[in-house]
Amino acid sequence: MTLENVSSNKSFGGWNKQYTHRSTALNCNMRFAIYLPPQIASGKKVPVLYWLSGLTCTDENFMHKAGAQRLAAELGMAIVAPDTSPRGDDVADDADGSYDFGLGAGFYVNATQAPFNRHYQMYDYVVNELPALIEANFPVTQQRAISGHSMGGHGALTIALKNPARFSSVSAFSPIVNPMQCPWGQKAFSGYLGKDTEQWKAYDTTELMKHTDARLPALVDQGDQDNFMAEQLKPEALVTVAKSVGYPLELRMQEGYDHSYFFIASFIEDHLRFHAKHFA
Repeated sequence: MTLENVSSNKSFGGWNKQYTHRSTALNCNMRFAIYLPPQIASGKKVPVLYWLSGLTCTDENFMHKAGAQRLAAELGMAIVAPDTSPRGDDVADDADGSYDFGLGAGFYVNATQAPFNRHYQMYDYVVNELPALIEANFPVTQQRAISGHSMGGHGALTIALKNPARFSSVSAFSPIVNPMQCPWGQKAFSGYLGKDTEQWKAYDTTELMKHTDARLPALVDQGDQDNFMAEQLKPEALVTVAKSVGYPLELRMQEGYDHSYFFIASFIEDHLRFHAKHFA
């Protein structure tokens, strides 16, 4: 598969790059960002953290705002940030052009409903196609971790719970943990997956955690001043389920923090060190 390099910037001795490629899973051209730490210059292969961003984001938000490159360089860790949905003139969007469905809002599911099923196969893209592409073209190992924010936190947690053998650890900032019971999730799942709510359970963290045998280490940070917390994020639902099944979840309520990248930048070091520990 052909990769086209569209940007390259040196950062903390490594390189922050963007590439485009044709995605088979999504049936369109896609762009991703990758940070390659300085250790690769000596021929060393490094593990990879996959970062999934939230509603309205692209591959650029995390790389520009989180301040993760300094620590990734220290730890010898690559970071890969895909876009949040398929893109292109022929890719279906929300009829009203709203921010929480369609372009920029793929929710990391495999859509089953027309017209979205033609392109919106973000689950397959993140789980299978993108890692295979990264491992074939960059000096990385098959050690993987996954993290994300908001909609991307939902994606990271659900993907990790469904694929525990593929990841060493999972973390999230402000994740949508019970999308079946919040407006964002109900809108997205109705459009992508149809009205049968039994089908939704395959992409709901609280439902997956109830039934999984996986015990992948999990770290979640939630700001207590997040204006989406009560209606959309519902962290208490995740805590309840984790306790009921004995899942090794650490959920930290962070006083005074909101839903923004200022929050992510404040605690991203903890998350990268958490993943590095489990890579080791």
